[in-house]
Amino acid sequence: MGDAYDTDGMRRVAELVEEVNPGTFVYAIRMDESGARDRYASFIGNLTNHIGKACADIAAHPILSTAPAIDAIGFSQGGQFLRAYVERCNNPPVRSLVTFGSQHNGISAFRDCAPNDWVCRFAMAILTGDAWSPTVQSRLVPAQYYRNPNEFNQYLEHSNFLADINNERVVKNEQYKKNIAQLESFVMYMFEDDKTVIPKESSWFHDVNGTEVTPLRQRRLYTEDWLGLRELDKKGGLYFRTAPGEHMELSEELLVEAFGDFFGPLNRHAGRSDPRPRLQAGDL
Repeated sequence: MGDAYDTDGMRRVAELVEEVNPGTFVYAIRMDESGARDRYASFIGNLTNHIGKACADIAAHPILSTAPAIDAIGFSQGGQFLRAYVERCNNPPVRSLVTFGSQHNGISAFRDCAPNDWVCRFAMAILTGDAWSPTVQSRLVPAQYYRNPNEFNQYLEHSNFLADINNERVVKNEQYKKNIAQLESFVMYMFEDDKTVIPKESSWFHDVNGTEVTPLRQRRLYTEDWLGLRELDKKGGLYFRTAPGEHMELSEELLVEAFGDFFGPLNRHAGRSDPRPRLQAGDL
């Protein structure tokens, strides 16, 4: 949120991908060829339309459309947007999805804005009114992944985006589950000192209600496998990683590690430096 596809930071990410895995073609998803309008779209717009545009652009791309699979990295809210790409279209299919500080289980409070960031301040001012109104849910991006446990019924009824892609409503979308389960790797980084994503545990799909934290593997979303995460976990494709520092305080070393572990040639072995213990049958 508040970033654009053509910034120096995004260009450096593309350079690192190519340095780690030479010959990689990198495409930065954008809502507009104008960087200023692309940044505006990170605050304002209907996420159903945004995801639809990303699906259409990637499917029509002269290089990406011919690929047997693609690797995807999402920063902050871009992570859940890329997950929506996997669930809703996935053409071409994503092999590895890596997210940094993404709000997979939503946010229960809204971020602070820089004093002179008037687009952010305007959006946040509207959000503090009625986040569940049709106008807000169809126009303001962060409202569409707002998920306050104290307003859970309103969330299920009115959420334009997150309640759908998390398959939390009574009628489940089996294609969403199938597409997530078919990933080779789904890697979720949580920033240890994140104060922008509230709660920070959302980056790991954990559910937080006050001081009570329910880890993903103890949630019905996982145990009943609404999204295919349990099936993916069973085959060793679900990764929980931490990143030091505040939200999006990314080091090049961390990015290089992720690109080396999960991106690269079709025959590469995922998770090469992952130290986690493998799941045992009794854990599932």
